[in-house]
Amino acid sequence: MARGFESKSVADAQEAMQADKPVRGDVVPPDQKRLQLARADVEQRLRTATSAPHREMLQRALAAIEEQAVRK
Repeated sequence: MARGFESKSVADAQEAMQADKPVRGDVVPPDQKRLQLARADVEQRLRTATSAPHREMLQRALAAIEEQAVRK
């Protein structure tokens, strides 16, 4: 009898837990990596922003990202 997709996923997850390797669905980067990427994006936008209100918004966003990075 052939195994279904769900039972194969469960078996893969169990094997991964035993072998300490990532499971197929676990490819989300850690929070720290997301914060680094967000910071780089905001910094790039800040370098090219010309409008004062837009620059202020980006500076507030950068401060919020840095605050989150400190808490992690």
